[in-house]
Amino acid sequence: MQLTIEFGGGLELLCDSKKIHHVNVEFEQQNEEDKLTMRELLSWVQTNLIKERPEMFIKGDTVRPGVLVLVNDCDWELSGQLNTSLEEKDVVVFISTLHGG
Repeated sequence: MQLTIEFGGGLELLCDSKKIHHVNVEFEQQNEEDKLTMRELLSWVQTNLIKERPEMFIKGDTVRPGVLVLVNDCDWELSGQLNTSLEEKDVVVFISTLHGG
């Protein structure tokens, strides 16, 4: 499945300072109705895009507190968070709202 994944607010530093990633995510479909979920995407991102300090992005099986997640410009909290289904060519954005001072 082709997706665009964007990192901002400093999270891009965990991905070799690259903000926008056009990716093809492979996942196991049990049947035609199976959709890629954010839970599976987070695991894929941690394995394939995060190059250093994954603990700054992931805590347990979800994003750390302070990371805003948007799917097609909509807050994932409105669409089911980890259970949000993704479609071909969706845009997923991760933005850190926490900054050092």
